[in-house]
Amino acid sequence: MKKILKLIAIAVFIFSLSSCYYDEIYEMEIPDDTEVFFEADILQIFDQYNCSSCHNGSQDPDLTSGNEYNSLIPEYVEAGNASESELYTKLEEGHANVDATSLQLIELWINSGANNN
Repeated sequence: MKKILKLIAIAVFIFSLSSCYYDEIYEMEIPDDTEVFFEADILQIFDQYNCSSCHNGSQDPDLTSGNEYNSLIPEYVEAGNASESELYTKLEEGHANVDATSLQLIELWINSGANNN
């Protein structure tokens, strides 16, 4: 009986070691000439980070469905200039912990004219 318990303990130990690993997180580098769409790309980021839970009409900008673009332009987004756009600078400073790939998409969208496409 002791032999079986030892074998089981060794097996559990070996299996627990094989399950220990670290996932490497790779941030995707997006080419500067990538076309970014407000509807397909930027709104998806707002949904992913559940931005409308706070920015729901009681806190500016209003990021509830259908209000996003008009709430951002021109007060929070300076089309063609991400570094001067409050949306980009706040997110870059760490607001909502937006990942680097999403931040790069927002930057590309703003720098390419912040179109409502």
